[in-house]
Amino acid sequence: MWLESYIHLFLVWITVFIDVHAGIPSCKSDIYCRGDLLKTVQMARIFPDSKTFVDMKMQYRPKEVLKNFKDLMHETKHNASRQQIKQFVKDNFQPGNELENWKPSDFNPNPPFLYTVTVPQYREFARDLVQLWPKFSRKLKPDVFIEPDRYSIIPVTNGFVVPGGRFREFYYWDSYWIMKGLLASGMHDTVRGMIENFLQMVDKYGFVPNGGRVYYLNRSQPPLLSLMVLEYLEATNDLPWLRRNIHLLQRELEYWLKTQTTTFRYQGFIHTLAHYAVDSPSPRPESYREDVNTCSPRKDKKDIKNCYKDLKSGAETGWDFSSRWIFTKNGSYGGNLSDIETRRVLPVDLNAILAQAFNIFSSFARSVGYIEESNYWQRKSEIWTRSIQEVFYNKTDGIWYDMDLKLKKHRTGFYPSNLAPLWCNLAPSRMYGDLAVRYLERVGILNNFGISKFPGGTPTSLLSTGEQWDLPNAWPPLQSIVILGLKRSGSTAAMTVAKQLAESWIDNNLLIYKRTGFMFEKYNAELVGVVGGGGEYSVQTGFGWTNGLIFELLEEFFSRDSYL
Repeated sequence: MWLESYIHLFLVWITVFIDVHAGIPSCKSDIYCRGDLLKTVQMARIFPDSKTFVDMKMQYRPKEVLKNFKDLMHETKHNASRQQIKQFVKDNFQPGNELENWKPSDFNPNPPFLYTVTVPQYREFARDLVQLWPKFSRKLKPDVFIEPDRYSIIPVTNGFVVPGGRFREFYYWDSYWIMKGLLASGMHDTVRGMIENFLQMVDKYGFVPNGGRVYYLNRSQPPLLSLMVLEYLEATNDLPWLRRNIHLLQRELEYWLKTQTTTFRYQGFIHTLAHYAVDSPSPRPESYREDVNTCSPRKDKKDIKNCYKDLKSGAETGWDFSSRWIFTKNGSYGGNLSDIETRRVLPVDLNAILAQAFNIFSSFARSVGYIEESNYWQRKSEIWTRSIQEVFYNKTDGIWYDMDLKLKKHRTGFYPSNLAPLWCNLAPSRMYGDLAVRYLERVGILNNFGISKFPGGTPTSLLSTGEQWDLPNAWPPLQSIVILGLKRSGSTAAMTVAKQLAESWIDNNLLIYKRTGFMFEKYNAELVGVVGGGGEYSVQTGFGWTNGLIFELLEEFFSRDSYL
């Protein structure tokens, strides 16, 4: 490997020690990540949404806040009332005010892309969505860099676009679709800045965390950084920038290889693949009370710790939460969230994303003259792709499934992630697109004419569990995986279905936008004009990846540059 040349960024960082193997909380903060203060406040349910507290700013230095808490515990003999705890929070914290509105310098209310959209009503819809970018653009206030230990937010130098609603910081995989929309809107500088924020965190922590808060520093999300960079480079051909930052892209891939892989035997062959595996045996700080309640049916202390680890691993998947990660005693789907075993699942989408990322990085390395590294990562991609086919592909059903690591058998439920190898361009034959269409017909997503049975979008599963990543919810990133996966297969039948699904999704989003004036994070797959629900919080408006997906679908299917 080449000698890494680090860029020294003029930045004040929060000092956080992270060791994904040590089984420690998110960070060493005794206020935002662990300790009696966090437990006491969150279990008192001062706020309806647990995230509210850990996003607050301390009014004093952490040591003074902890002393004030110690005094309260002493005065009340560790039996403070809810009202006393509420007053303590009011006296020592204030609503998070670390962000300020920011208008990106490259914002253009009428980007050239709009004039390539071939459907007039879609063109006007896109024009409205372009105007939302400044509304959700933020940058950190100077005080964050002066007194970083009073905030839970991770300092980064560049402005960014947030998803919306309760999500006031940046998130990892959300940002991919946000960037797709920004690039379509001609906002290349904004995208470069957002990618550089992620690279700063890789430089500091070795990986990209789930989101921009210290309490997320024990977990990541689907590793789309290399794909983000590819989209940026295809728009700008900025090879000097790539040369300066390529070592950090490699470092993130090495993180996944070193910390998230497992080696196992399957049908006589040894494979090494990745799964989501957070080794942190405590409740999520932003959902502390919820996690305690979820894991309370488990009585053994070790089992409770495993429950917390699997909840955090489930959050790392981005699918928090879903029947994908829930097992009954015999290994089938069902039960409730307290039966979660995320680490037991070998996810097909994670491994497809990694195989694609290895291939992308190989092309990056070759483009800047690092031939040895290019060959290494190309070989890694080939090995990973072969294992994906041998481990996940079910020849009987003509589709890829997650693997149950314990029972060494496929998890054969329907999830949009079953099409992830198509989305990641890992299936070289059009046959796989044809088989995917037949599979979608057989499980009831499409009728026999290739028309969706779900007018509000492809559902996240066919199981109604009350979890937000299950029926009836339809999520934007999963629409991308299904629709673009079918298109990229090259199958005529699959591409026809893809366009129909794209048109249906855009029409439904447009209908709800006209009716409410908002875009939402998720929608109801079963009903036209109805938004999603369920999970740990109410449905949020904004919304970053929803807006970005509209631009992606317009580019792919309804612009002069599309070929369908």
